[in-house]
Amino acid sequence: MKKRMKSIITGVMVIAGCTILSVPDKAAAQTKNDNQMEKKILFVVTSHNKKGDTGEKTGYYLSEVTHPWEVLEAAGYEIDFVSPKGGKAPVDGFKLDDPINKKFWENDTYRHKVEHTLKPSEVNPADYTAIYYAGGHGTMWDLADNEALASLAKEIYESNGVVGAVCHGPVGLVNVKLSNGKYLVADKKVNAFTNEEEVAVGLDKVVPYLLENKLIERGAIFEKSVPWQKHITVDQRLVTGQNPQSAAGVGKAMLAELKKLHQFVSAE
Repeated sequence: MKKRMKSIITGVMVIAGCTILSVPDKAAAQTKNDNQMEKKILFVVTSHNKKGDTGEKTGYYLSEVTHPWEVLEAAGYEIDFVSPKGGKAPVDGFKLDDPINKKFWENDTYRHKVEHTLKPSEVNPADYTAIYYAGGHGTMWDLADNEALASLAKEIYESNGVVGAVCHGPVGLVNVKLSNGKYLVADKKVNAFTNEEEVAVGLDKVVPYLLENKLIERGAIFEKSVPWQKHITVDQRLVTGQNPQSAAGVGKAMLAELKKLHQFVSAE
């Protein structure tokens, strides 16, 4: 009887031991799978700090970074920053009476990131599920002809990622060509800072070209609203916004596109 009881107790202990051992293995596997699904979003900002020969300073427009950042970061995405030259990015529209600007600027992690941006050569596009181009007049001088940035956008888009841009940010897309030889914006609905808005701020003769005209030249189907109205356009995982007023809307539209992609992957 004692031998039988001993066998039963030993068996229970073995079973319990197996059960206990199996739980961490399952948790580790689940964590691994979850991590494989997690990807970051890459924000592109300008390195250029002058408006042509005017002597006026410029850079990336702060609210065009912060308002999409708030939407996407709150949804659980980690955001990295890249610029043509890397390092500290020049900032324009520095208004801390905007509570979202203040929230971003006082966030030690993200303040550090935007003041220590990556160089394009330091970025692995496979790490990102989306790329977003913030505006600011500086972009008109250094984003369009940066082949390394164009390559990152191409790789992310062709890996079923989302591409977003607002205001002057879409200038970063004008020379992005896909593997089929077509421009990314060709035959897609797009918007950006309009000719009328450029005239209104008195810089239509200062910028290298009018962004609206250049996008149309590249085959984009350009949409727009009257100056300073929110306007967000979505077409085939490409999300664009017209002006600073559209920045938060671009972030929300990008998040909606990312959710669609996640649902598609889950369904598979």
